[in-house]
Amino acid sequence: MIDRPHYLTQLEVATNRSPVVALLGPRQVGKTTLAQVFSQGKDATFFDLESEPDRQRLSNPELVLGALEGLIVIDEIQVMPHLFEVLRVLVDRSQQARYLILGSASPDIIRNTSETLAGRVEFIELPGFSLSETGPDLWRELWVRGGFPRSFLATSEENSMAWRTGFVKTFLERDIPQLGIRIPAAAMRRFWSMLSYYHGQTWNASELARNMGLSGKTVQSYLDILSGTFMVRQLQPWFANVTKRQVKAPKIYLRDTGILHTLLGLPDERALLGHPRVGASWEGFVLEEVLKAVDPLEAYFWATHAGAELDLLFFVRGQRYGVEVKFSEAPKLTKSMHIAQDDLNLNHLWVVHPGKHTYPMKNSITALSIVDIPNLPERIAVFN
Repeated sequence: MIDRPHYLTQLEVATNRSPVVALLGPRQVGKTTLAQVFSQGKDATFFDLESEPDRQRLSNPELVLGALEGLIVIDEIQVMPHLFEVLRVLVDRSQQARYLILGSASPDIIRNTSETLAGRVEFIELPGFSLSETGPDLWRELWVRGGFPRSFLATSEENSMAWRTGFVKTFLERDIPQLGIRIPAAAMRRFWSMLSYYHGQTWNASELARNMGLSGKTVQSYLDILSGTFMVRQLQPWFANVTKRQVKAPKIYLRDTGILHTLLGLPDERALLGHPRVGASWEGFVLEEVLKAVDPLEAYFWATHAGAELDLLFFVRGQRYGVEVKFSEAPKLTKSMHIAQDDLNLNHLWVVHPGKHTYPMKNSITALSIVDIPNLPERIAVFN
């Protein structure tokens, strides 16, 4: 068990501030465990809507929930979507109770919650383990296995790979249908596997559609499903006000590198380091860790058709910061870095690498060791 104090603090603040808090994230990422830890010492009532007895308890939800006080936790709320309307009525009637709802973050869940509970709900996203939680010295294990708790904490590489293989199968055959999405598991598995080879690349729906013999609209819908369930990140491009022609399609990343490696058939670090997609895997891993550490409101990439690019652009207190990812222990300054820094007016640029040392490369450009990513918020605070 790894403690997750950052998210416990977020839950404490959010439940004191908002009558409904939605803790969203993929299956098996630890939402239920976190809610149980958070509820210790509190007057809390749990409902697990995958449990038939609990669903029966809520056969008359307004009557049952309306009689409760304290913290009310409803797990897998997407199983009973009519509860959103019930919660709206109860929240408007009384502020005595606080509701913590957990669910796999499908677009349907977000839309229903936003529309029905507008102004009453606060969202918290729970991803897999981060470097700050596992300890930065375990970055190799986190990169290879990914951040799902049972994968990362498995007793061997073989057991970790076995868990991830089972997760992919269960996600396709049970979890997707439970969200009301009717797509053959084999078709989605093929799409997901093909998408793993596009990890870190600009999205090209027509190319993928041709390769699969499907329409562009269909492959886009598949991508949106995987994005809505936190399996895939669509990193949007930033359009700077410059005269250069800029890339306008999103870049695609599988958010958990352990799942990426499973779909690529890479069981351990040795297999990963010998694979042609190792650089792309490293880029996706670093991007996710930076986003977990900094948690910016907005994040983008930037690229021009002339070849200049920046892997990650984010904003903190109105200042622009950039991240470039290099799979080299001794990264060098490039022309592209200078162009990005000048064209985007970056306050600072970090070049993240797998080496042990962090050191200045030039004014406003720092080579940042992977082990120092958890310290990025403190480094950014110096500039604000």
